Amino acid sequence: GRPGDSLTWAEAAALAVLPNSPGLIHPGRSREELGRKRDRLLARLAREGEMTEGEYLSALAEPLPDSPVPMPRLAPLLLAKAGPGRVETSLDYALQLRAEESAARHAARMGRNGVRNLAAVIVRVADGSIAAYVGNVPVAEGREPDGRSASWVDCAAAPRSSGSILKPFLYAAMVDSGELSPSRLVPDIPTRVGSYSPENNLKTYAGAVRADEALARSLNVPFVRLLRGYGVERFAALLKRLGFSTLSRAPADYGLTLILGGAETSLVETASAYAALARAASPPSEGPEPFIGASWRRDAPATDTRFEPPFSRGAAWLTLEALVEVGRPGDEASWQQYASSRRVAWKTGTSFGSRDAWAVGVTSEYVAAVWVGNADGEGRPELKGTDAAAPLLFDLFQSLPRSRWFEEPVRDLRYETVCADSGFAAGPDCASTRRAALPIGSGTDRGCPYCRVVHLSADGRYRVRAELSAGLDIVAQRRFVLPPAIEWYYSRSTLGYRPLPPWAPGMAGPGDDAVEFLAPEEGASIFVPIELDGSLGMTVFRAAHRDPRARLFWHLDGDYLAETTGDHRVQARPAPGVHELVVVDQDGSGASRRFEVYSRE
Repeated sequence: GRPGDSLTWAEAAALAVLPNSPGLIHPGRSREELGRKRDRLLARLAREGEMTEGEYLSALAEPLPDSPVPMPRLAPLLLAKAGPGRVETSLDYALQLRAEESAARHAARMGRNGVRNLAAVIVRVADGSIAAYVGNVPVAEGREPDGRSASWVDCAAAPRSSGSILKPFLYAAMVDSGELSPSRLVPDIPTRVGSYSPENNLKTYAGAVRADEALARSLNVPFVRLLRGYGVERFAALLKRLGFSTLSRAPADYGLTLILGGAETSLVETASAYAALARAASPPSEGPEPFIGASWRRDAPATDTRFEPPFSRGAAWLTLEALVEVGRPGDEASWQQYASSRRVAWKTGTSFGSRDAWAVGVTSEYVAAVWVGNADGEGRPELKGTDAAAPLLFDLFQSLPRSRWFEEPVRDLRYETVCADSGFAAGPDCASTRRAALPIGSGTDRGCPYCRVVHLSADGRYRVRAELSAGLDIVAQRRFVLPPAIEWYYSRSTLGYRPLPPWAPGMAGPGDDAVEFLAPEEGASIFVPIELDGSLGMTVFRAAHRDPRARLFWHLDGDYLAETTGDHRVQARPAPGVHELVVVDQDGSGASRRFEVYSRE
């Protein structure tokens, strides 16, 4: 543990005799024999006049060294990439030490729950260089259950299911193009696309949520619907531009699961992409132009591709603001409080089957990224981004210097008047409005679709039709009115929402939008499963009605199916082919839906 020129005569002599039989004699074993060999060498040195008599007697009295100090083992998995010769890395020595200490501490905690591996990296935002690299920290015994060692699997570079960690990039791209704004409501209702039916982590639905809240809460259904509108191929091309090299299949193979972990990415490339997002939110740099990818060598960039901001500065800043400001679910509340005090934009992710836990944090100077899991892919209930990865993430930020938050890019933002209820561009029927920040180059694709003028009776208890209300005292109001399928969930999760009152007697009729299908979606293709006994299974049709007391009458291809009240669900066994489903309420209002059932073949 000390330089060679600071060794004493006794220490140097003990070290000199070890090569004769280092496997049998060393400071931790056969100490008597080691002492005799050392003393013989000291006596010879004294006889030959290499030391004075006082030095000789002092060396003989000196005890043998204790057990050997372990050889340095910093970033061994990164060292394996270096090859022969001297290589200067971009690692910060002190930061690497602290990162490895934190990782080892958290690995011991997770090891008690059957989670055997962990990786962490810290990347500098300015140039994409890696400041700390912990490729793997196994549990104390360092062995898999079958006896194999997993300590040499470089989990920081290994492709793993991305979980929800890619959502910020879709959000930033859609905000940049004007297809989305942070305060705009996005649907959060049961959704089925072909055979794919995504669910939120808590198996609940809010009806509609602000886009920035959907990102902070990592809601799955809104982002699947957003990706469907944005386009899978378009999003896959964006990810490749960000440096994700593991998307080797055609975009259609991933489909809408691309946003929920259907593709694999590595921890290093994930950290690099978040660093690109941070650079896009920063003022233009006067230093050398950085490269896409995380570089760990001083003399070589990670790739040959020059960095071009994938998003405008305004869109990148709005995305990072959403990841630090917006309220999070209860299990993330404590980390949100910490992040607010440190101004860290952060995102967690958990892959399907709880096989991978992710956490990534961003400041203006650093990106820290953590992966926790088992190298063999074994899932564990404890593998959730919030519980398994976030504690280490914020432990790493304790080791980093405090960074100033990103400056608001005033010149890269524009302000638009939006509906205070929906977040869409304000229309003439919006009762209340506010100003919202958007990227300077983004367009406005549509005005508010939810606000309209409704006519009510003088006491407000009933809706009326103006053309049928001659001579009656009626009131015109501008109201925020959601479609029935969204309203059914939104009214149950949002305080203050006012559903429309029922129609006055005799006022309802065909053409009213009181009923809407939840499933199937228009043009859907459905596969009806075969049960274990070989019989044809059932599919479930669902609808929502504005009036919770409404009665709905269901018909499939002209044949009566059933009557429902309350939660409107009907089971049926439609044969293969194209069908038409019709539902009508007691007042004659209704909706129809065409869908196709695939054959077993």
